[in-house]
Amino acid sequence: MSTITLSVIKADVGGLVGHSSTHPEIIEEAEDRLGAARTQDLVVDFHVTSCGDDLELIMTHRRGVDDEGIHRMAWGVFEACTEVAKRLRLYGAGQDLLADAFSGNIRGMGPGVAEMQFEEREAEPVLVFMADKTSAGAWNLPLYKMFADPFNTAGLVIAPPLHAGFRFEVHDVKGHKRIFFDTPAEIYDLLVFIGATGRYMVKAVYTRDGEIGAVSSTERLALIAGKYVGKDDPVCVVRCQGKFPAVGEALEPFTMPHIVEGWMRGSHYGPLMPVPVHSATPSRFDGPPRVIGLGFQLAGGRLIGPRDMFDDPGFDEARHLCGIVADHLRHHGPFEPHRLPMDEMEYTTLPQVMNTLQERWEDLPG
Repeated sequence: MSTITLSVIKADVGGLVGHSSTHPEIIEEAEDRLGAARTQDLVVDFHVTSCGDDLELIMTHRRGVDDEGIHRMAWGVFEACTEVAKRLRLYGAGQDLLADAFSGNIRGMGPGVAEMQFEEREAEPVLVFMADKTSAGAWNLPLYKMFADPFNTAGLVIAPPLHAGFRFEVHDVKGHKRIFFDTPAEIYDLLVFIGATGRYMVKAVYTRDGEIGAVSSTERLALIAGKYVGKDDPVCVVRCQGKFPAVGEALEPFTMPHIVEGWMRGSHYGPLMPVPVHSATPSRFDGPPRVIGLGFQLAGGRLIGPRDMFDDPGFDEARHLCGIVADHLRHHGPFEPHRLPMDEMEYTTLPQVMNTLQERWEDLPG
């Protein structure tokens, strides 16, 4: 089979009624521009969707990862959609576009990017996960469970292609470094870092012979902008079946709504709720954080699908538990552990409030 590149690039270009949804005209503008890119043979195929107020571009092409032409085109889509958002007076128009002009690669300019290049198999199922109201570290626990936890992924025990384990690429987004861990031998070392989801993030997972199995966006908006401008709202791509986890094994981590940072003003912890696309419209306290999952079969680069993977009553109990956990955390109000710890609040708007009180602090007597 031929080599294909799957690129998922997202940006918040403007929200319909606050941060809760995306206007249909935004989707239409993106589809028109990607349709033109397909006519020009820049992309093989595409699908446009949204998760909350984030515009999601799912594209296949043959130009490889970090291709300037693909990234320039995506940036142009986001700029055009920002103009639509401004015309409609949508909230936070162009929020994720942190640069004034494209500079060769969209990484570091605000949008989130997850890309992988691989030889398309005879049957190539892929899952694209997209989240809203949370940060890039939200994928650490699900990716660990998919590729390293035998209580989640039975194939690690009973399927020969998975039994050797996987290699995790972890990024230190504050130190601008990376490290690789082989599982299962180095599970404990891996967990030392990826349990700290604000700094250390699973960027990619590979088979032990080096084939890409998963990739995530690790762009931290606050670190790029130097201040709070919105949550990262990351994306993640997972290949399934064969030498990778089965589709059901890749979905199973989301039956336990783990706690992620984000939610209201990017300053609170909340449960990540798996929902169908039509329910990815967070409104309660601007949340709770949402995740959607679209499944595709690739056929010569064509995106066959999508299937809305969380549009399944099997996830009803997870959604119900999210509501219970959300209630419990919300009852804490401005107190931790609902509100983020102070070191994580450094990149929110809280420091502006604290600075106005700085001169009122006095030394303790004695």
